[in-house]
Amino acid sequence: MPSKESAFNDIVRRVRKELFGKGPERIRTVFAENMAISTMHGNLTATEKFIARTPEGRDTVHATRTKRIQQIYAETVPAGMEELVGAKLLHLFSDIHLEEDMAVSVFVFDREIAGGRSSDD
Repeated sequence: MPSKESAFNDIVRRVRKELFGKGPERIRTVFAENMAISTMHGNLTATEKFIARTPEGRDTVHATRTKRIQQIYAETVPAGMEELVGAKLLHLFSDIHLEEDMAVSVFVFDREIAGGRSSDD
């Protein structure tokens, strides 16, 4: 049976793949108190990398990869996420560093999440 962190990574990867056409190649999630902190590498599609070659393109890709993902989670919490951690998702904070193709998302829940280990997937 996969760890809670690995199962959480699978949910995060699935949502991003469905939304952007590509999920992160590698995710590391740490549970701390009432938060899940996910660091993701290898997020961008080839098209996004091409678009991000200009300042305007970088702004577009950055806005899409941060604001859109926050909007999606605010509208509908991904299936299984709250059940997995045993808490209600309150907020998502997300940012991406395009040059490094690295993103960080902080999921804030309404109570502490038990079993705080980390997992690389």
